[in-house]
Amino acid sequence: MGHRIEVELTSQSDESTWTWRAAGAKLPRGTVDASLVPEGTSVGTVLRAEVETTLDGTTVTALLAPKGKSAPKPVDRIEVLGTPQKGPDVNVVLAGKGRRRRDDDGDRDGSRRPSGRGPRGEGGGPRGDGRGREGGGSRGDGRGREGAGAGGRGRSGPARPGGREGGRDRGDRRPQTSTVYRNAALAELRPEQLPVAEQLLKGGVPSVRQAIQEQNARARAEGRPEVTEAPLMAMAEELRPVIGLATWKDRASVARNAGKDTPLRELRSIVASASTVTLDDEGSEMLTALRTSLTERVTALRERWVERITTSLDEGRVVDAVRASIRAPEPSARLSAELAVRLADAAGQAMAKDTPPADWKALLEVVVECPVRRTVKPAGLPDGADEELLAEARKAAGLVPELAKLLGIPIPPPPGPRRPVPARPARPAGRRAS
Repeated sequence: MGHRIEVELTSQSDESTWTWRAAGAKLPRGTVDASLVPEGTSVGTVLRAEVETTLDGTTVTALLAPKGKSAPKPVDRIEVLGTPQKGPDVNVVLAGKGRRRRDDDGDRDGSRRPSGRGPRGEGGGPRGDGRGREGGGSRGDGRGREGAGAGGRGRSGPARPGGREGGRDRGDRRPQTSTVYRNAALAELRPEQLPVAEQLLKGGVPSVRQAIQEQNARARAEGRPEVTEAPLMAMAEELRPVIGLATWKDRASVARNAGKDTPLRELRSIVASASTVTLDDEGSEMLTALRTSLTERVTALRERWVERITTSLDEGRVVDAVRASIRAPEPSARLSAELAVRLADAAGQAMAKDTPPADWKALLEVVVECPVRRTVKPAGLPDGADEELLAEARKAAGLVPELAKLLGIPIPPPPGPRRPVPARPARPAGRRAS
C-alpha cells in the first residue's frame, strides 16, 4: 500500500545505494537507490519519500524535498555553549488582531493625564464618557473597572475571561482526546502492519478495502503489478481487535480523568461500546470505574428529579410538579407507584370547576405530556369555559380518557406517533408558481 513518510538518510553504502530510516524513529528502515536521491544531499538530510509497503517490507519509490523547501537541508541541531543568562521574569502577551483595547493607558492610580489629546483617564479624556481604568466615571455611579465588564462598556457583573466584551469562553468546552494507547499499539507493530493499522484507525475494515482498491487502480494505470487483497484483509482482521481496544482505552482514559466533567451521553456511549471490544485487565478496570461513575451520576439525577416533584407537590405547585415529571433525567427513569398515584390525584383535584379557565387550560397542556396522563381524573370542567377551551379538552380526550366522560363523548383512540413532515422539493430557478 502506497503512502508518504519522512525519511532520514543515515549513510551512503557506496555510489549506488543509501541507507535510510523513518525520521525520528528506528523503524521502518532500509536502502534506496542513489539515482532517487536529489543532488547535494548529505547524511542526516530529511526528505519526503513515496513508499510502498507490502508483506516483504517497505520500498522507497521516490524521494522529494521537504515540503515548502526547494532543496533538502540537513537536520538542524541546537548547540548550547556556556550557561544561559536568566531573563526577566515577565511574560508579554500581545492582543490578537481585531481586538481594540478599550482600557486607559494612563497611570495605575487613575490619574488624568495633562494633555487633552492623550489617552482617556479617569474623567474619560476628550470625550468624558466615564470609561476610566479604575476610578469612578463621570456618571457618578461609582462604577470602576469592576462594573465596566471585559471591554469597559459600563456593564454590571464580573468580566468573563478569555473572550471579547462579554463573550463566551468556549475553549474549555472542547472535548479532550488522547492517543496514548493508539500510539503504544502502533509502536509494537511490524513495519508492514503500520499502513493497515492506520487505515483501521481511519475507518475500520472498509477503509482498508477501499485503500487496496485505490492502490490497485493506480497500479493498473501505471502498468505495475497489483497487490493481493486477501493477505492484507487477513492482516486487517488480525489487527482489528488490537486497534479497537486501543481506541476504546483512549476514550475511556479521557472520561475517567475528566470525572464529572464528562458529558453523560459520552459516558453512556463509552460504557455501551465496551461490549464491542475484547478487554484486557486494564480495560476491565477502566470499565468498572466508568460503570460505577455512571451509576452514581444517574442515581443522583433521579433522586433530584423525584425530590423536585415531591417538593412541588408539598408546596401546592401542581403545575410545576407535572412539568417536572415530563423532563425525566434519562429515558429509563420511572416514577414510583406511590408518587405516580399522588401526582395523578393532585392533577385531577386541581382541574376542578372552581379553577379559573386560564389555569385549568395551563394544567391541561402539561398533563397531556406527563407520564401519568391516562390515570388523571379531572374533577370537572371550569365554570365559564369558552368554546376554545372545550375544543382543547375534546382534542386531549384521547390522552386523558376521563375527559371524555366529562364531555359526554366516546373515548377516542390515543393519537399515534408523530410522522415527520416530508420536505418539499426545490422549485426550479426562474419558474413562478401558478
